Amino acid sequence: MVVDVVGLPAVGWSGLGEAERDLVTGAEVLLGAPRHLGLVPEVAGQERHPWPSPLRPQLPAFLDGFAGRRVVALASGDPLVAGIGGTLVDLLGVEAVRVHPAVSSVALAGARMGWDAATVDVVRITSDGAQEVRGLVAPGRRLVALSRDAGSPAAIAAVLAEAGYGLSVVTVLGDLGTPAETRRETLAATGVEGDVPALNVVCVACATDQPDADSSPVPGLPDDAYEHDGQISKRVVRAAALAHLRPTEGDLLWDLGAGAGSVSVEWCRAVRGARAIAVERDGERAARITRNARHLGVPGLQVISGVNADALTWLPAPDAVFVGGGADTNLLHTVLTMIKPGGRLVVHAVTVETETLVLDLHARLGGDLVRLHVETLGPLGRYRGWAPARPVTQWSLQIDPADRDADA
Repeated sequence: MVVDVVGLPAVGWSGLGEAERDLVTGAEVLLGAPRHLGLVPEVAGQERHPWPSPLRPQLPAFLDGFAGRRVVALASGDPLVAGIGGTLVDLLGVEAVRVHPAVSSVALAGARMGWDAATVDVVRITSDGAQEVRGLVAPGRRLVALSRDAGSPAAIAAVLAEAGYGLSVVTVLGDLGTPAETRRETLAATGVEGDVPALNVVCVACATDQPDADSSPVPGLPDDAYEHDGQISKRVVRAAALAHLRPTEGDLLWDLGAGAGSVSVEWCRAVRGARAIAVERDGERAARITRNARHLGVPGLQVISGVNADALTWLPAPDAVFVGGGADTNLLHTVLTMIKPGGRLVVHAVTVETETLVLDLHARLGGDLVRLHVETLGPLGRYRGWAPARPVTQWSLQIDPADRDADA
């Protein structure tokens, strides 16, 4: 299958060139969001289908239904700027996707603001609370946010203010590239009030008067940055785990026995495009992970509750796995079977039984085995003393293809 992806300019059909119009009218199957499909004229005998939802899990089967036919997909502006173009290339391969871009809203926003593209971070808002912005704020950083709807600008301003970035200048550009184009500018602390065009882009010049505002993507957030019930990988130990897991753009982490979700949250914060699935048997803790992910700017973190080791086999194969609690023979056998060659595995053991298991695996499979002892200074009567935390045995391993068949 070959898919032509046509980017629509803001003015719609009238802004397309002749070649792009011919592609659209000559398609047997036309795909796109309902808004995009409504911008082009009807063609007799042409099938039109909106994208499935959720998109990524259903897209392979959806496209298979159009095999052997002339397929054209519609997108906004440049389909490869946080758009459907990149998704289709990932799924079908670059040789099966032909992209025909228009001027993107990101380029138009940069032109209106006078911002060099190299100085801008682009983020697509998909959640109603715009929490995607939270993980990107930093002093002096410029953000271009592709809004979900008319409510996104107010939500973005609220997130910035909550994060200590109320001094950030928020510029709302509405209906970019059309005769109805608008511009509004405000401080995040003031908020965005009144009517906003449904099609808008939000430009943020980040600024804060709180030098301790938490914005660094480096692993090791304070424990109190998370809502938790005590089941959390502590700050120093968590940073050590992530050093071995090595977050990488596009890689998928399984966070098993996730507790508060701190490892998967910081995996996603560390690198743009890093993905994670947090698996937590306890439903209340799973709900807490979802709240932590939203609050700390990674609302795309997937949370799964109430499953055992056998149920993991339906998940997509991971590039890295962290087992923070509940490691046993069956679970680790599943992990070693599923993890991709070259993947990274980190297991934390706090009980004698789990430590015995990882000692045996280390003897057979190798890797690094260390015991982490952390002591924190605190009050002791009228004085101060060191309070030791429970020691953690950490086993880390980079997977050799032969390890996949190992009998854990």
